Amino acid sequence: MFGDMMGMMGKLKETQARVEETKKRMSSVLIDENSTDNLLQVTVTANREIKKIAIADELMEDKDQLEDYLILTLNKAIAKATKVNEDELAAVAKDGMPNIPGLDKFM
Repeated sequence: MFGDMMGMMGKLKETQARVEETKKRMSSVLIDENSTDNLLQVTVTANREIKKIAIADELMEDKDQLEDYLILTLNKAIAKATKVNEDELAAVAKDGMPNIPGLDKFM
């Protein structure tokens, strides 16, 4: 009984380390998003850190349009980054969970 408990604790610690490694790796995963007409491009990491914004000269002439483009494009990029981040972390966590009967009903 205690051997199983120690084995599970070891596996959980290993999983926790893998989750931390995955979080660090997500800082190097880049997600690019463009406005529909490609006048604005943004790049964010899977940890939702903005890395680059490229704005076409013609957008610089209309402040309201630029603001709208930034909001829409950044929100799309952040949503994609969040999905990648959550999927990666869920895969690592699920892979490292001990095999406890019935636990899969809660995940």
